[in-house]
Amino acid sequence: MVKKIALVTGGYSGESVISYKSADTIYKHIDENKWNCYLIDIHPDGWFYRSETGEKISVDKNDFSILEKGNKITFDAVLVGLHGTPGEDGKLQGYFDCLGIPYTSCDAATSALTFNKRYTVAVASFAGLHVARSQHLFKHDAPFGSAILKELSLPLFVKPNNGGSSLGMSKVNTGDNLDAALAKAFEVDDQVLVEEYIRGREFTIGVFQSKGRIIALPITEIISRNEFFDFQAKYEGASEEITPAVVEESIAQQVRDAAIKAYKIFNCRGIVRIDFIYNEKAAEPYMLEINTVPGQSAASIVPKQVKAMGWSLTEFYSALIDECFL
Repeated sequence: MVKKIALVTGGYSGESVISYKSADTIYKHIDENKWNCYLIDIHPDGWFYRSETGEKISVDKNDFSILEKGNKITFDAVLVGLHGTPGEDGKLQGYFDCLGIPYTSCDAATSALTFNKRYTVAVASFAGLHVARSQHLFKHDAPFGSAILKELSLPLFVKPNNGGSSLGMSKVNTGDNLDAALAKAFEVDDQVLVEEYIRGREFTIGVFQSKGRIIALPITEIISRNEFFDFQAKYEGASEEITPAVVEESIAQQVRDAAIKAYKIFNCRGIVRIDFIYNEKAAEPYMLEINTVPGQSAASIVPKQVKAMGWSLTEFYSALIDECFL
């Protein structure tokens, strides 16, 4: 029997535009012989399913069901394609847990933890992974830049602590620019992470679990034409992404080992993408962050890594859905 899958997209943050692009890719590559896929838009104005005739049907949040042509439709599982809140920070996962509906992403606890960049690197460091020195700031009690410079050395990255897509992020090379960078980040979030810059090569790697086996996808090296891998570099072509990365096997193995270790430490599920800087001076990969709902658009990294591994996207999404039933 063909199972009914809800593909959730949209969201309540500026990342919703990426969610719709990811959902478009996923929807086009769902195996129709195995899954009957319904696209659910989670929007600040409501949760909706748009039927084949264009009718906008509200989702019943009491049991996450829809009513189409007089028939009540419930879902066997949820494929999470929603970036930012509430799909990447654990809120939706907790809701689905309450309803007993399986889903393809990390669970509520892992999603909430990894959405907070500071808590993520703190746990990673405690577990023995290398991370940059940093400070965690709160809007109601944020120090001036001069106080931060007494603890951390320039250059610095200033970024909203919760969220993704590099929104509100700045690289600060001189102390004169630090306060403006803090103000920019605080416009996006009431928590900010300030990290010391690590000089090295930037790698990112997708990791997922299938049939009980943790699989590291081919590594991508990111070479940004901007000063760092910002929103424009990620989504508007201002970077060179080399997949698979042209890198010595010894370095590649270090990155794979660190990524798989992180996947286990954080009890990840589904597909995640983990970002690293390979510190050539220390000869070690430094973990930057974990993306528990990585982009799946035509320009995104994970689909390119899947293809480099020799899988079709249809095979990949089927593997993710199959795994959430185990």
